[in-house]
Amino acid sequence: MSGYFSKKFALSERGGKDLTKAIFWCTLSNISLMFSMGVLFLFMEWLLAPLTGGTRPGLGLGGYMAISIALLALLYVLTYLQYNATFVASYTESADIRIRTAEKLRMLPLSFFGQRDLADLTTAIMADTASIEKAFSHFIPELIGAVLSTLLVGIGLLAMDFRMGLAVLWVVPVSFFLAVGTRPLVDRMERRQKDKKIAASDRIQEYIENIQDIKANNQCENYLEGLDQKLTEVESVTIRLELFNGTLVTAAQMFLKVGMATTVLAGASLLAAGEISFMLFLMFMLASTRIYQPLGGCLQNLSAVYSTLLVVERMKSIEEQPVQTGAKEAEFQGYDIVFDHVGFSYQKGEQVLKDISFTAKQGEVTALVGPSGGGKSTSAKLAARFWDIERGRITLGGADISTVDPEVLLKNFSIVFQDVVLFNNTIMENIRLGRKDASDEEVMEAARAAQCEEFIRRLPDGYQTKIGENGSQLSGGERQRLSIARALLKDAPVILMDEATASLDVENETMVQRAISALVKDKTVLIIAHRMRTVAGADRIVVLKDGYVAEQGKPADLMEKKNGIYRHMANLQSRSQNWSLGA
Repeated sequence: MSGYFSKKFALSERGGKDLTKAIFWCTLSNISLMFSMGVLFLFMEWLLAPLTGGTRPGLGLGGYMAISIALLALLYVLTYLQYNATFVASYTESADIRIRTAEKLRMLPLSFFGQRDLADLTTAIMADTASIEKAFSHFIPELIGAVLSTLLVGIGLLAMDFRMGLAVLWVVPVSFFLAVGTRPLVDRMERRQKDKKIAASDRIQEYIENIQDIKANNQCENYLEGLDQKLTEVESVTIRLELFNGTLVTAAQMFLKVGMATTVLAGASLLAAGEISFMLFLMFMLASTRIYQPLGGCLQNLSAVYSTLLVVERMKSIEEQPVQTGAKEAEFQGYDIVFDHVGFSYQKGEQVLKDISFTAKQGEVTALVGPSGGGKSTSAKLAARFWDIERGRITLGGADISTVDPEVLLKNFSIVFQDVVLFNNTIMENIRLGRKDASDEEVMEAARAAQCEEFIRRLPDGYQTKIGENGSQLSGGERQRLSIARALLKDAPVILMDEATASLDVENETMVQRAISALVKDKTVLIIAHRMRTVAGADRIVVLKDGYVAEQGKPADLMEKKNGIYRHMANLQSRSQNWSLGA
């Protein structure tokens, strides 16, 4: 049973066992509440015995008081066990789900993040996990426990008197049919609400991230109108969903109350006909008041259970994603990168790389150039196994990178891209990300080599200055130099650089180039640049166009090719340097 729950609700093995225990204790707790009805029935039978001409059993008033106290103690113990099995266990499982999801995301290829909306993933990790936590602490164990306890108590009632049992129980399946039969419609409305919420979250995030451009183009009012529309759509679909759920739940709960009326009518009829005793009629009346209470609460939470099942479906879609695997240890014979007839596409039918073959040798700088969309950045990222190729082979030091665990592989790479990623932490810790066990002196040495010392000295707290979200307190050149300092500290044998100086002014570019010179010494360097003067000193040029290697060779050799792509690009850029506003 626990294995079924683990698979059904995307729980860990322990979570499945804890849910089974929670259901058991909820069921037992519900049944124990019927014990009080039994004790009350027996006590009234004892109390009324002289009036009916019978004799009182020898248990006595003290005996019933002792049973009542023992029953209260039992109820306390069962409630305590139920609490631990539902609330405490669900909180533990919630923490495990968050950690497990984060670990899963860590192992997924970057192609997954390109296909999934980031707001959707954030919702899955935070809001969806909180929903699961609430469902397993409040709704699901109580729902299943109520159904099981009702079945067990119902069997007992039918065994005592089939007619009275039917009078009490016939409303239960009808009420559940009202709630369960409409699930497909509720699911559609829940999915629509979730989509609307994600769309609104995307719009808010987009507004915050691009507020500078939006204000610069006087589009705040138009953009906020669109955001208001998204929020209105969320409000509208939520109101309709709540109204629909409320109507169904109220109707189902009201129908349960009809069972009390049929119990009275059937009991009175049988009692008048002399077919049942007054005490049996009274017992069924007491049972009907008790049996409907947990079911009414469960019907109220049934829509929350439906919502949870949709959340579980989203969580399972993440857990079922294939991960990148490989050997935890790898031997590299040097650090040459070889692309051997590589083909790759981000989406089926849209080939980005069609047939790429080249070698980036250790100790040399290999530059990837060519028109936009030719596959330069894609090739660099494939070399580090950000994605897995569809055809061909990429090797590092003779080892096929598809057979190496991505984290093991990336230990050999230092990456400096145009879009620098920094954290809202100190300068020291942002650089130390390159090697977490580095000493402060090693961090400062890397910063000096990356030409960072000059601007760090100007900061209020030096290396301990917090730089804001993604380094918002620094200029583009300063952020870029920090990323190079991080790469220097890591001191990996392979360097990937993608447009590392493209957005810098002349002074910053000169400083960054000095830092790069210290970084690339004796390494395997794969660099991407659109400025031909940036790659003029490269050992080898690989020109990519339309997913193929159009040209490759030394810069001087490629400049001698008459109709060559590299020569054409170099000449165009040379001419553009002489352009002026008055031209």
